[in-house]
Amino acid sequence: MYLGLDLGTSGLKALLMDGDQKVVASAPAALSVSRPHEGWSEQDPADWIAAAEEAVGALAQSHPQEMSALRGIGLSGQMHGATLVDGAGMVLRPCILWNDTRSHAEAGALDADPRFRQITGNIVFPGFTAPKLAWVRANEPEIFARVAKVLLPKDYLRLWLTGETISDMSDSAGTAWLDVTNRRWSPELLAATGVGEEHMPRLVEGTAPAGQLRGELAARWGMTGHVVVAGGAGDNAASACGLGVAKGGEAFVSLGTSGVVFAATDAYLPNPESAVHTFCHAIPATWHQMGVILSATDGLNWLAGVTGAKPAELTGELGAELRAPSGVTFLPYLSGERTPHNDAAIRGALIGLSHQSDRASLTQAVLEGVAFALRDNLEALRAAGTELSSVMAVGGGSRSQLWLKTIATALGIPVELPADGDFGAAFGAARLGLIAAENAEPAAVLTRPGIASTIEPDRALASAYGDAYARFRALYPALKGV
Repeated sequence: MYLGLDLGTSGLKALLMDGDQKVVASAPAALSVSRPHEGWSEQDPADWIAAAEEAVGALAQSHPQEMSALRGIGLSGQMHGATLVDGAGMVLRPCILWNDTRSHAEAGALDADPRFRQITGNIVFPGFTAPKLAWVRANEPEIFARVAKVLLPKDYLRLWLTGETISDMSDSAGTAWLDVTNRRWSPELLAATGVGEEHMPRLVEGTAPAGQLRGELAARWGMTGHVVVAGGAGDNAASACGLGVAKGGEAFVSLGTSGVVFAATDAYLPNPESAVHTFCHAIPATWHQMGVILSATDGLNWLAGVTGAKPAELTGELGAELRAPSGVTFLPYLSGERTPHNDAAIRGALIGLSHQSDRASLTQAVLEGVAFALRDNLEALRAAGTELSSVMAVGGGSRSQLWLKTIATALGIPVELPADGDFGAAFGAARLGLIAAENAEPAAVLTRPGIASTIEPDRALASAYGDAYARFRALYPALKGV
């Protein structure tokens, strides 16, 4: 048996999988976020441990026989968080999370140093870990002076599970301290924020062993043998492992609160100017590119809140057939935008309204606007040398066949819908636990799910969608100045 632990922002999920990769059971535990000041977002790492105790304890109680046969654990987690511990492993302050923006000035200063983009292949975003340390150094010097290790959220869980300070390549690539092409810490980038390699965890590949479960925890949960803990992965790389997106040319689109276009690559292909993330994958000698839009299903949820209708009711009014764009354009920048604009200040807009613009036309514009924002991401990946022939679709928005048809037509490539199953980050983490515990070949484990359906682009509407995308592209620079 193998266990995947996915430490998210709003909760932790524990998933139990057998040797045939069949999901046996899963258990959730909720988490909350503290926002003591405008732009701040923090969590107490003690809450992560409590959540893991709750979720794993529930599995141990409901499936004692299966848990006794556990051989490997994989970890997945929210990226970029700065968890600061002292020499005794005690937490010095609440973890500063990925969506905390207090270090925007520090991020700008680091990004102005050309070494950061050159070595990491990425813009230094305020959410990344390095600018958070620069902020702590400037604003909380007494805490900064006591920092012995800087750990990412899932790696603090590992410290509790194993007593070891270790991280994997995919999660560490989001710190702005990793030499992404050579898969090692960069001494000069660390020095730029006043820390050194001694403050960093040891690095391993996501598929490699990275500690052993402490005997006290193994006994508490009823495990009878040695349990290996894998290096694991950042959340999106773990999701890719769950979907079998593990080699060049394979990709997925995630339609959740935010939207992601994730493509595995067999080479390091940076394109920081387009705000594409270029990170190490959880698999050796593999990287990935990732475009992110900040509002995907959030756009439809916003319209639902304004109109007083449920999202499914709104999309239901459009029927099953794809329509040509109406001329109403939605820019889904409700909380700024990441790829390709890297603009925290830009906000959303509905353009082209007329007396004929009813609720259905607004819904159609929202679906198209999110699809065109994903097209922006696809074009940014193409500019970096990644060409995709199809993508798998996951996330809550993928339940809408009409939205998938809209996206396929906007992207100009087929969208594949996986068969029913749990292919998320916790499943991917469990797969990494299996590989590490059994020294298994990653390609044999990270297989792709069956495809329930393939949604082809509507070629008859290609020209109309091309014109609508051109309008969409022209609107951002027009609005940026105001």
